[in-house]
Amino acid sequence: MQSLSLYLQPMTQKNKLGLFDFTMIVIGLVIGMGIFRTAKDAAGAALNPTIYFAAWVAGGIIALCGALTYAEIGSRYPVTGGYYRVFSYAYHPSIAFALNASILISNAASVSGVALIGAGYISKVFWGPDAGNMVKVMIAMSAIFIFYGVNMMGLKLSAKTQSVLMLIKISMILLLISALFFVPAFESTSAATVANENIGWQNWIQSFGLCLIAVSFTYGGYQQTINFGSEVNQASKNIPKAIFIGIAVIIILYLTVNVAYYKIVGFENMKTTGEIASVVVEKMFGLQGANIFSGLLFLSVLAYVNVSLLSNPRVMFAMSEDGVFPKIFRKQNEQKGVMVVSLTIFAAVCVIVLFFADTFEKILSFSIFLDSFGMATSAATIFMLRKRTKHLNGTGIYKMKFFPLQPIVFIAAYVFVCASIISATPGIALTGTAVLVGFTLLYFLIKPKGNTESNN
Repeated sequence: MQSLSLYLQPMTQKNKLGLFDFTMIVIGLVIGMGIFRTAKDAAGAALNPTIYFAAWVAGGIIALCGALTYAEIGSRYPVTGGYYRVFSYAYHPSIAFALNASILISNAASVSGVALIGAGYISKVFWGPDAGNMVKVMIAMSAIFIFYGVNMMGLKLSAKTQSVLMLIKISMILLLISALFFVPAFESTSAATVANENIGWQNWIQSFGLCLIAVSFTYGGYQQTINFGSEVNQASKNIPKAIFIGIAVIIILYLTVNVAYYKIVGFENMKTTGEIASVVVEKMFGLQGANIFSGLLFLSVLAYVNVSLLSNPRVMFAMSEDGVFPKIFRKQNEQKGVMVVSLTIFAAVCVIVLFFADTFEKILSFSIFLDSFGMATSAATIFMLRKRTKHLNGTGIYKMKFFPLQPIVFIAAYVFVCASIISATPGIALTGTAVLVGFTLLYFLIKPKGNTESNN
């Protein structure tokens, strides 16, 4: 799951994105760190390989429907400020505040989850496979503290650094795919399946839903296409092409990597192997090769933590400028350009999530629960936007074909994921619901009197 688009600056009319540029953005937004960890959670939820791979295909189709929906939303309502302004336009500002604040919490949880992914790999190098959860939590917290300090000194992560990061990640994915050519390394039990078991349709659906939780985390990021709808050249043609090509490439990459996991590690072993990519590399190049791979992966994690600490506080700063966050969130070091309060609070939330949800599985469910609610409600704004912006039809904006199929499929899928989390982990779902309700009430407490926002 990738959430870097907040770092990107809006383009001018003279520098609109072409087909290739936008395709690369779609791919870059989605391919994050999840593919190196979530296979364990998805396999653990899947009753057999058929359900496992079906979830990965379904996740890609859902991502395609979502990306197309968000692209039209961005085309019809091209504003800076991300989700908050879209929510505020379609719903009451209190709902906009609660959903956007919840997304920030979800982003913080994603930072914590990704930090734990990296901690799991690097702890294996220095402490072996038996490193406890507390060791991983301390490593993850250290990464957050280090880059909190770096950002406090005013460091700005450049686009070149992010390009290098993407090259590292894509190279690691291609390395994992190449494992399919190392036939001697195949797990002897990889050909065995439990597909012949008599599985009732209720168990099948339940297993599929739980599997989708991890898959959704890995496919996340496409929702940020909302920020580029008006910045693509020949939007009506290039947006759907870029999204189709980008999501197709991602589905192929993810499925191929998972086939490599399945062949090298074996389906049953996947259920208990957290640092699964390291195991694959070790079978190919030995322990030293696996350690080098783990080190590169940890560097990728550090860069993700850094850019997240750089981008998310700016959203909080913008919400403060709009008057929906207290003025203190606007406090910054003018000389270094550091949003001191926003950065500190966001980093603190990341650490708090790590402290209370000390395993990746807990963070995954919490993050996806908030994301599911936020994405379903944000995608639903397309129905209102289509009515309010009929005058834009035929002006060159992107408009989905087969509407309303895509948003209905997308919304239904995330309602299903949300229901799966409620069924499997009601405590986490209750916490997420409390966060949403709490932020809605908080809006009315902190909103300055007389400072109202128009819904147009």
